[in-house]
Amino acid sequence: MTVRRVVPNIQSEAAQESREFYGLLGFEEVMNHGWIMTLASPSNPAAQISVMSSDKTAPVTPDMSVEVDDVDAAYAVMQERDVEIVHPLQDEEWGVRRFFVRDPNGRVVNVLGHR
Repeated sequence: MTVRRVVPNIQSEAAQESREFYGLLGFEEVMNHGWIMTLASPSNPAAQISVMSSDKTAPVTPDMSVEVDDVDAAYAVMQERDVEIVHPLQDEEWGVRRFFVRDPNGRVVNVLGHR
């Protein structure tokens, strides 16, 4: 399995203020679904930060997102290791397949792949 990117997710209602603040560091908006906005570095597009009010289809807001090349294999590994699944594997309308797990620190990790 290959990790493609890791993105911290900041739960906040201050999307505009966050866009302006992180813009001072060179980040630009690359995605905005209303409930989640992703900012990326133009010179290094994999360097990203997401700001979300709450997750649209999950019961919790994840602390970070990890994009992998095979989300189904990642899900199988987590189930085999008896890791707590916080949100089951599912396809989302915005083009990702994902699930959430809880890490040993209590953080919720959104593991995803693009379809």
